[in-house]
Amino acid sequence: MSATGRRNDGRGRLGSVLSGLAVAVGCVLFVGGFVWAAVVYRPYAVPTNSMDPTVKAGDRVLAQRISGGEVRRGDVVVFKDAQWGDMPMLKRVVGVGGDRIACCGTGGRLTVNGEPVEEPYVQGMPGGQASMTGFDAKVPAGQLFLLGDERGGSLDSRVHLQDAGQGSVPRSAVSARVDAVVWPLGSLVARPDGFAALPGGVSAPGPVKPITAAVLAGVALIFGGALYGPVVRLASRSRGTGRGTEGVAARGTR
Repeated sequence: MSATGRRNDGRGRLGSVLSGLAVAVGCVLFVGGFVWAAVVYRPYAVPTNSMDPTVKAGDRVLAQRISGGEVRRGDVVVFKDAQWGDMPMLKRVVGVGGDRIACCGTGGRLTVNGEPVEEPYVQGMPGGQASMTGFDAKVPAGQLFLLGDERGGSLDSRVHLQDAGQGSVPRSAVSARVDAVVWPLGSLVARPDGFAALPGGVSAPGPVKPITAAVLAGVALIFGGALYGPVVRLASRSRGTGRGTEGVAARGTR
């Protein structure tokens, strides 16, 4: 075999090894991303429009599995409570234990411990108010005060103000926090800035982005590695055809 042939054969073996390695790493990332998502998240179908426009009825969301102790103001949570019908529901946490939640303050805004909160996700209310009905509630320790973003029709803590907890639910009722809409919008559910300045701040984003990056990187490596062989063979055939044509042309000139 000529020196050129040996060099080409070496490059071919190295390329095959690298393409196989790319496919293997891609499979690990792809499968690992889905396993990671299955451990951290659970899918949830939104049953009503009470959280419109953040999420709408029929949307499919990813909800991160968390304990009630991890909940912060502004989180959109999945919970179940006997006083609320004992079925999974989706609402936004606007108050935690010890908070005084009232409406409506300056500019019709919701207030938390007397501080007005900006809620850009609340839309379509008369006069820009945070609620059509006024209320004032003290959240007991270990409880959460929950409102829907569609304040005109949401059945939330305002409906349960006469209950023992003044409309609140136990932290233990929460099973997950919504991080992203996967269908049909494909968007993240952001943490609202309006609660960030309050004690405790807002929760950190879940691992949706790194999980998505791992899955997409896995797909790219799998396809890239799998296509390497056919591309190299096609290129070799093209070079071989080109050399054959040159040889015929050269013999013709003699």
